[in-house]
Amino acid sequence: MNPAQKALWFIESHLARELTLDEIAGIAGVSRFHMVRAFAAATGLSVMRYVRVRRLSEAARALAAGAPDILNVALDADYGSHEAFTRAFRDHFGVTPEAVRSLARIDHIKLQEPIQMDSTATDNLQAPRYETGKPLLIAGVSERYSCENGAAIPGQWQRFHQSVGNVPGRLGKVAYGVCCNGDDAGNFDYIAGVEVSDFCDLPREFARVRIPEQRYAVFTHKDHISTIRRTVNTIWNHWLPASGLKAADAPNFERYDENFDPLTGNGGFEIWIPVTE
Repeated sequence: MNPAQKALWFIESHLARELTLDEIAGIAGVSRFHMVRAFAAATGLSVMRYVRVRRLSEAARALAAGAPDILNVALDADYGSHEAFTRAFRDHFGVTPEAVRSLARIDHIKLQEPIQMDSTATDNLQAPRYETGKPLLIAGVSERYSCENGAAIPGQWQRFHQSVGNVPGRLGKVAYGVCCNGDDAGNFDYIAGVEVSDFCDLPREFARVRIPEQRYAVFTHKDHISTIRRTVNTIWNHWLPASGLKAADAPNFERYDENFDPLTGNGGFEIWIPVTE
């Protein structure tokens, strides 16, 4: 298992809380020494520098969007004071937080985007089982992505876990990651959500998607979640063309039951691909 990929997933999934090198190395299952060198070899950055510049980049986005209180932005970025945050922000971007907020734009500074996880094909994809999935009503947190910026999805799950307690009418304990509303340019909506009984009392802050009854090929992903792109790539580019089946025009989704641990990324989950003859 690739320690750098595990570290990237953990950092992006937990960017809003305190992170330490020891914790990140522990999640990756290696020593601090190993983690530092493996991460630098894979990304060209030190682990904690990546954490810092990602937080500063997200802070810049919040400021350009009009965040009213710079101190709150500083605290969210793990800085203890306005002054310490301003100094770090200016040292990295060459401008002050106040200037970014005033200009309401970030195209003049270089942000650190999330680094994509490995998408090479895997050689141990297990054969799927086939199920006719029941209709589902899914409510949760939605973002629009292109094929270039999907590395931000772990951060979306972080926001989901902070708000899931406010979703009314939740059914069961399973979470779903739903890909839907794709277009020919490769853009798609991704909803991190849960099944609900209906949408009647759903606050406007939550997205919703209806998943119809559909036949699925269901793949079990047993490895760490950081390798999901490898599995997805293998399904769409290798398994499906050789299967004799076609992809149905319906949402595909990940299904996370109680065995999945959102803290460590271990426990496994399922990938449901809609198929037709």
